Amino acid sequence: MQVDLTAKVAMVTGAAQGIGRAIALALAYNGADIIINDLDRSASQALQQEIEKLRRRAFVALADVSDYTAIQQAVSEATAQLGKIDILVNNAGWDKGIAPFLRTNHSDWQRVIAINLVGVLNCTHLVATHMSQRKSGKIINISSDAGRGGSFGEAVYSGCKAAVITLTKTWAREFARDNIRVNCVCPGLVDTPLLAKLKQEEFGKKVLERIEQLMLLGLGKPEDIANAALFFASEESNHITGQVLSASGGLTFYG
Repeated sequence: MQVDLTAKVAMVTGAAQGIGRAIALALAYNGADIIINDLDRSASQALQQEIEKLRRRAFVALADVSDYTAIQQAVSEATAQLGKIDILVNNAGWDKGIAPFLRTNHSDWQRVIAINLVGVLNCTHLVATHMSQRKSGKIINISSDAGRGGSFGEAVYSGCKAAVITLTKTWAREFARDNIRVNCVCPGLVDTPLLAKLKQEEFGKKVLERIEQLMLLGLGKPEDIANAALFFASEESNHITGQVLSASGGLTFYG
């Protein structure tokens, strides 16, 4: 997919690998400068070099999305370096493993909520404030089909992703007056390092293999999600806000 993002600056959270990396590269290929947010310094710097080879600017923002103060500093440093943020992709996500809710524990819930929900709140609050001052912006939230219909063994993760969908619709209403569009992409299973990690345990492997069998178009690639995000970041989607797109290979069907 080709669009024109020349002179745009995009911040992608969880950008160093998997879906985030694919999104960052897709945006850069189409002309955007990239703020790489992640905690993995080595992988972030490798991505920075790859983006700079495309003759795009890239700024590495090593910060935990669940830490408001750290993200605040990262946004401040990035905008000082690149001037602005036109596009925010809330991609950072994490789950410890696949397990029935009653076999999980409080500390695991807190980390899942911190990364998958609080991180989205933090980044959106800070970046949308910047966008509102400029009266322009695109926010793309990466949720999950687990947030649309639930997912066995992922109760807290699914709940967080459902919240992201509802936030997408609410923010679309609130931010429209400032010319900020907010949309959401819901992947199914995607071939990423996180999926490989979740498959390491026998229970998780069985559950995930069963889900994969339900995907009519098979296991997704990071680039499949990147193309959906790219559309929402582009001017071709200017008349669209508050929408949820399942890019899940036919795993679910929602009106």
